Amino acid sequence: MADRLSTLDTSFLRLEDAATPMHVGSVLVFDVPEGGFDYENLVSLISERIAYVPRYRQRIKEVPVGLANPVWVDDTAFDLSYHVRRSALPRPGSDEQLEELVARILPRPLDRSRPLWEIYLVEGLADGRFAIITKSHHSLVDGVHGVDIGNVLVDGNQSGVDGVQATWRPRPEPTSAELLVGALADVVRTPSQLVDTVRGGIDDVTKTVGRVASVAGDVVSVLARLSARPAPTSPLNASVGRARRYVMVGTDLDDYRAVRSRLGQGSFAEEVTINDVVLATVAGAFRSWLLTRGEPVYPGTTVRALVPVSVRPGDGEDDAPGAEIVACFVDLPVGEPKPSMRLHQIAFSMRQQTEAGGRRAVSAEALTGISGFAPPTMHALGARLGGMVSRRMHNVVITNVPGPQTPRYADGAQMVATYPVTPLGAGQALSIGLTSYDGGVYYGLYADRDALPDADVLGRGLVDALQELLDAPRARAR
Repeated sequence: MADRLSTLDTSFLRLEDAATPMHVGSVLVFDVPEGGFDYENLVSLISERIAYVPRYRQRIKEVPVGLANPVWVDDTAFDLSYHVRRSALPRPGSDEQLEELVARILPRPLDRSRPLWEIYLVEGLADGRFAIITKSHHSLVDGVHGVDIGNVLVDGNQSGVDGVQATWRPRPEPTSAELLVGALADVVRTPSQLVDTVRGGIDDVTKTVGRVASVAGDVVSVLARLSARPAPTSPLNASVGRARRYVMVGTDLDDYRAVRSRLGQGSFAEEVTINDVVLATVAGAFRSWLLTRGEPVYPGTTVRALVPVSVRPGDGEDDAPGAEIVACFVDLPVGEPKPSMRLHQIAFSMRQQTEAGGRRAVSAEALTGISGFAPPTMHALGARLGGMVSRRMHNVVITNVPGPQTPRYADGAQMVATYPVTPLGAGQALSIGLTSYDGGVYYGLYADRDALPDADVLGRGLVDALQELLDAPRARAR
């Protein structure tokens, strides 16, 4: 029997429009190995590794008369060359040119008559490097049956030898009659589903999302505890068009550790984590960006962020994916002029939500109940949470995924950087994703092209804000 899409994934399909495509992606940058790397290498690698993600050879098929949610069916005409594409920058390609290419590729709608993913090989980067751009639909990356294909392209094997045999044969596509029989069987098992399904339209989707939100009641309760008021007015909340901007920022993980070690000591009782330093860096960047724009910044000015974070027991180092995932809502104190005070205010707020027994954190079990969870797909999970919660409750979604601190390879090519791309929701002009990998922390800023024409200014602000924290004197307790 064909797998049926979850109610949440169906909701994302129904709510998606040309201005808010639900694509999650990544930009992986590699050094060329001694033997070289070209389009044929990438096609060969994907043809082997796709066995680990069978969902990437399936497409969505609607049930007649909308009697039930759509189903996943094998694409009997699956064409790998359609999904694996080739591009190039004029040598030597700059980061700015790569960013512009990403901004043009990611918003393009995916063909719903085929599996919902694409991969681009981008040649011609400076220093003899190349990039791989991945693009997968939210419904494909559900954290249970599928993860982003970029996560299976790379591993710790420097030799590139894999040995996975391609033995896949597509199952026959179910007929309309078979789909109806399967839908009726599901109705017998869960009769309430029929009532939900036949209502149709946006009203039903809204109710569906509301029902999913009720499963994640912890999210709502966190918001209620933080503030009964909606998020502050911000230029980050604006009408979203079809065009995008993308900014990549690479920083050094040791700098965050140095800030944590130096500013996380003293008379303040709360423990400062690497994630706190990241958020303080983002807060400092928002502060300088708002001032550059001429926006009013007062001592109490804040930007509310929805922050799904990985929590580890022990010292809080972000050297590996955490054992628990919690979703926090934090008011970034952009009005505070002292960087050390911004850090400690954020640390206090985050600690209130993530410490054990406080009942302020959303548990990993609750998140799994929403959409399933696997560590490599946390960026997609963060965007899902952002889509579920009303934009009036937050200004921006920030996803921070700790990655491996040892090199990863794709057919012998060493990955030197990885930048996430998280989608925008309605009224959300910016999303920020970051991944730590092999000693670096890599930001991907994805923004509406018209609402944030100065996204590069915000990107430079991240570098300046981190340096400001490195140079800041320790704050004294108030």
